[in-house]
Amino acid sequence: MLMRLDKFLTHAGALTRTEASKAARAGRITVDGKSVRDCSVKIDPRQCSVAVDGEIVVYRQYTWIMMNKPSGVVSATEDGRDKTVVDLLPEQLQSLGLFPCGRLDRDTVGLIMLTNDGELSHSLLSPKHHAEKVYSFTLSVPYDKSVPLETGILMDGKMTKPAVIQMSDELHGRITLTEGKYHQIKRMFERAGSKVVFLKRESFGGIPLDVSLAPGEWRYLTQDEEDRLRAL
Repeated sequence: MLMRLDKFLTHAGALTRTEASKAARAGRITVDGKSVRDCSVKIDPRQCSVAVDGEIVVYRQYTWIMMNKPSGVVSATEDGRDKTVVDLLPEQLQSLGLFPCGRLDRDTVGLIMLTNDGELSHSLLSPKHHAEKVYSFTLSVPYDKSVPLETGILMDGKMTKPAVIQMSDELHGRITLTEGKYHQIKRMFERAGSKVVFLKRESFGGIPLDVSLAPGEWRYLTQDEEDRLRAL
């Protein structure tokens, strides 16, 4: 499989095409250790070693990104009013067709995955293979524990799947879900007479949020993390 060098660099999220052209003319790009000043040359990304400023560029057939979503940002590719999670990425990544794998409410923070792997993303979110998600939350008042939130309640005409709730005190806890109905956690606790005033996703599919990521920051998934998602 041959690919233009500039396309490879863009697809890998290293440089935009304009940046790649400038970097090549400046002698900053090498292929197999040799300087290449023309980005129109074709390479085999599986065989060639490409570097920019001496740093190897890793080829990715698909891109998977972990982000610590801040409050006030919407889980979408574009929005006419609010900033989106894609807007928080650098320009070269915004051109890859990335989209959020699942959604978090505008005011919900924490772990969100972005990818251009439509097949795997669809599989992870399908009712048959729904990935486990863990959230921490804060309530306005203690909830009514007689309401069977963990065994299931009627929502949107169907019973919710079993959930696990672990309270650290009367107002703070963690909840584990294997589905993602619209505003599900907030609606569950409202049914039990309380209100969620803070919600943060801590893990997705067994992959925890990287604690080194500040709100709005991101990183690529490691190969091990990608493999764990595919194993689901």
